[in-house]
Amino acid sequence: MAYSIDLSGRVALVTGASSGLGAQFARTLARAGAGVVLASRRLEKLKELRARIEGEGGDAHVVELDVTNHDSIKAAVAHAETEMGSIDILVNNSGVSITQRIQDVTPGDYDFIFDTNVKGAFFVAQEVGKRMLARSRGAAPGSFTGGRIINIASMGGLKVLPQIGVYCMSKAAVVQMTRAMALEWGRFGINVNAICPGYIDTEINHSHWQTEQGQKLVAMLPRKRVGQPQDLDALIVMLASDQSHFVNGAVITADDGFSI
Repeated sequence: MAYSIDLSGRVALVTGASSGLGAQFARTLARAGAGVVLASRRLEKLKELRARIEGEGGDAHVVELDVTNHDSIKAAVAHAETEMGSIDILVNNSGVSITQRIQDVTPGDYDFIFDTNVKGAFFVAQEVGKRMLARSRGAAPGSFTGGRIINIASMGGLKVLPQIGVYCMSKAAVVQMTRAMALEWGRFGINVNAICPGYIDTEINHSHWQTEQGQKLVAMLPRKRVGQPQDLDALIVMLASDQSHFVNGAVITADDGFSI
């Protein structure tokens, strides 16, 4: 008998869903049966993705979200739950980076990265987590009410990489944030885990891998290749499901062995 994971009846909020890994995560969860709320600042991109998901038979809703604005976070989460019901799964994916040497980082550069990658990720998870906690505390005896929060960190949070030092620092904070939330919220049935992807080929960086610098980087990788967005599909679905009930506070590296 084939093994399958069915997320039917679940609602997933995916931040940074307008492109790259966020868009792939949203399509994957929708294919697994979840209703998906697509969140980012780029509404037109989200609408295009919604059309693709609906064309594949999935259920998707669009909500505008700026993770650097606390009011925007609260409004987006409230809107998502009004439109699709209680959020069962959060994929906390929004992130930014700047390529520069440490000595060239300005206060504005530092704030740009940390405001999105750390502060934004924290308050999105907090807003969703508070609602999960309230449902858990109000649940009838014997019933199961919990949630799944998946923070998208990076192998850069575990292994320092040149010229993206502040990004690596921010993703290291996301790793510790994941553990802190898992420790406090686990007893309420809320599992919080992190994925640390390695180099993944997306539309944002695709042309880079064809350049001389990109080819040199690929040559340094253990299996001389970069990953594809779909390489994380099975992992995201497992962590979003009931089958991950014994996985809490995990920091899972998916980088083809680069950080070994």
